[in-house]
Amino acid sequence: MTITDFLKSDFPAGESHAVDPTAPERFFNRELSWLAFNWRVLEEAENPRVPLLERLRFVSISATNLDEFYTVRVAGLRELDDAGNQTPAADGLTPRQQLDLINQNARALMDKQQQVFAALRREMEGEGIVILSRDKLNEVDLAFVETEFLDKVFPVLSPLAIDPAHPFPFIPNTGFALALQLQRRRDKEPLQALLPIPAQIDRFVRLPGSEQRYLPVEEMMLLRLDSIFPGYKTVGQCSFRILRDSDLEVEEEAEDLVREFETALKRRRRGEVIRAEMSENPPAALRDMLMEELNIEEDEVIEVSGVVGVADLSKLISKERADLTWPSFTPRVPERVTDHDGDMFAAIRQKDMLLHHPYETFDMVVRFLQQAARDPNVLAIKQTLYRTSKNSPIVSALCEAAEDGKSVTALVELKARFDEAANIRQSRRLERAGAHVVYGFMQFKTHAKISTVVRREGDQLVTYTHYGTGNYHPDTARIYTDLSFFTCDAALGRDATKVFNYLSGYAEPEMLENLSISPTTLKSTLLERIEEEAEHARNGRPAMIWAKMNSLIESDVIDALYAASQAGVQISLVVRGICGLRPGIKGLSENIRVKSIVGRFLEHSRIVCFGNGKGLPSKKARVYISSADWMGRNLNRRVETLVEINNNTVKAQIVSQVMAANMADVAQSWIMGPNGDWHRPDLPEDKFAFNCHRFFMENPSLSGRGSAGASDVPKLTHTED
Repeated sequence: MTITDFLKSDFPAGESHAVDPTAPERFFNRELSWLAFNWRVLEEAENPRVPLLERLRFVSISATNLDEFYTVRVAGLRELDDAGNQTPAADGLTPRQQLDLINQNARALMDKQQQVFAALRREMEGEGIVILSRDKLNEVDLAFVETEFLDKVFPVLSPLAIDPAHPFPFIPNTGFALALQLQRRRDKEPLQALLPIPAQIDRFVRLPGSEQRYLPVEEMMLLRLDSIFPGYKTVGQCSFRILRDSDLEVEEEAEDLVREFETALKRRRRGEVIRAEMSENPPAALRDMLMEELNIEEDEVIEVSGVVGVADLSKLISKERADLTWPSFTPRVPERVTDHDGDMFAAIRQKDMLLHHPYETFDMVVRFLQQAARDPNVLAIKQTLYRTSKNSPIVSALCEAAEDGKSVTALVELKARFDEAANIRQSRRLERAGAHVVYGFMQFKTHAKISTVVRREGDQLVTYTHYGTGNYHPDTARIYTDLSFFTCDAALGRDATKVFNYLSGYAEPEMLENLSISPTTLKSTLLERIEEEAEHARNGRPAMIWAKMNSLIESDVIDALYAASQAGVQISLVVRGICGLRPGIKGLSENIRVKSIVGRFLEHSRIVCFGNGKGLPSKKARVYISSADWMGRNLNRRVETLVEINNNTVKAQIVSQVMAANMADVAQSWIMGPNGDWHRPDLPEDKFAFNCHRFFMENPSLSGRGSAGASDVPKLTHTED
């Protein structure tokens, strides 16, 4: 498949019908679209082109994704349904209807996870990676397990009887436990008990020997129940794992925002149970007891034929079997930075620079801030922090700068889901160092990725700015594809400063020069550019839009894309996850193509290119990078950025390298049909299919080239290796 092939591709055969452009059915349901994405993730576990242990990782990722989906999205829908809310979503489905469809789809997905893992398990055994049950252990194994249990497990266990004197204990979100029916010989009534398995204990115990042999921790527990409950015999048992509602409710009028979030985090820990996995065919008495004590209904219980807690399978991936994982890859240091002996300011001063992570190392972003912290000519640093690592080198650099007397302002977003506690810790660390810490808005999350450094150069102050599409997180930057744009353009520096003033002082920015932000101007800018392309089409000029994002569900934007398609604009979208737009429907969206890329790296960058009357690719194109997906929350309820790129080299890099390679990818691509179904394109039998991740690993970015120049960078003129 060439780029042209994708742009002109037909959709898979399937039932499709004319759709009223004003009816709810013009949208595809958000939740079902997300589940379709997770099916694509799971199906990578069956892709023979993927190394064995990476396929196991995809099974684990699909389970982790599903857990979070339940704790956030399903929890929210259930709350609406319990309150009697029958307001339909944009696609016309009520909360109850969505829950019924999710339940059916998710159960099928979990069954498929077990089937895929069973097949992988057989392959793993052929490679000497074996998961044993307790009845398959030899004498040496049993002796090892005895010692391991007494030394490392027994001291941290808390076995719990369940009776009037011992109420049912609290089991945390993703908590894993054994439910037991025990009996002494002299007792007529069995004793019900729980054995919570602490998260600090390894889920799989490595057994001695040259092969990689593992015993699941629950099997160890069952093997040593005589030590845990001496004098009792087991008459029934099952393992179970629960998920809890993980949404946060925060009082908007809170006087101390940090303290309010700490209280909310404690409430979330005790959120209602929304799903319980149980091992297959549990004793009826245990099942009934768990349902009553956990306060769950029949449709919230899922019996699992196989492994309970599939997300834990990633713990079987060992570094010693590098032959069964992706070949090692070391991100590049941009040649231009090397030419300047590692001086980021000199490299940026020479020309705007765009780095494509993880192919170009995220260490350059860290170095930018570390150099700023230690440079005596730097006066001020401003930084947004949505997510970052536990021992963040970026936070360390900001602390060092503040301690050195520089003016440091950090916008820490406390509402970054599942990172709230970590961000509270980082904010306190920054405050202790003397930084100004602000938290933005109560009603909006600050999701923008901006950093500014003000440096004295001669008798002038120069603002160096970094705009990113991803988080300031060195760990995820190794696997997320994102863009980092460095510039010392004065207009972009002024724009960034105005955004920081907005975040710290609530002064809504006026007269932004190269930047649009939500919730004020970003959405309107997108709609204006889309309408301009439609006008080009109506006037007979070439009209094209290329866009890449994680999710597309904002109804006004989708309707604008539909209208542009009807005007004749050729629209090609790369949407990794959720897509509420239905492509390829005659009279509505026949000029729209949608693909999704799922592979070695997680596609995360947000890009949009408008042909501007010249088609694509073109030097006249209007090109933007963004922190925002095209979702209602990002465009209407968050602070986000949309940065127009004017540097010709950076524009060429985005359009002719990044976007062209995404369009041309075959090996990792799925094509969306009109009814929300996805299919892989046919792969060539005699050659390797074009893989955009491999292309980026092998070819440097245009704007990062140094003295060698860009002339020797391969252009994307073919689509097969």
